[in-house]
Amino acid sequence: MSEGEILRGRVWRFGDHVDTDVIIPVRYCNMFRKEELGPHAMAGADPEFASRIAPGDLIVAGTNFGCGSSRETAPVALLGAGVGAVVAASFGRIFFRNAVNVGLPIFESPEASAACQAGDRLVVDAARGVIRNETRGLSFPFAPYSAQVAEIIAAGGLVPYVRRRLGLPAEE
Repeated sequence: MSEGEILRGRVWRFGDHVDTDVIIPVRYCNMFRKEELGPHAMAGADPEFASRIAPGDLIVAGTNFGCGSSRETAPVALLGAGVGAVVAASFGRIFFRNAVNVGLPIFESPEASAACQAGDRLVVDAARGVIRNETRGLSFPFAPYSAQVAEIIAAGGLVPYVRRRLGLPAEE
């Protein structure tokens, strides 16, 4: 995601307290690359999710998305599956930080979470702090990222951000 990018996708709906064991079950946590983890994303809730999602689709969830263990593999798996972003009423604190660290866009909006249904089409304008549900004709404001968090996500995560800041070549 580059700064100011507009995200568009279909909603995949999940409920409250989706923990990291649901996002990526522990049996897959011996893998680390997003290409390996992606096919198993959300397997604890919907074993077919990764095979049905289209690149850029969005997860919309309730409260405390990403609660549970601090496994960084959870947001990496979502990226590997092609998830464009996660919108939730709230996030587990460690999941939020891990998502930023790996470059997964996440947006907190209790109002959008409550109003979106599976299959709705969303447009997220991260720079302006607006989520539009095109299916239902509704818009929801949210607090945009700080400048530094926006830069980290735009860079693709913390490691690429630091490499860029230090003038190092991108990892292969």
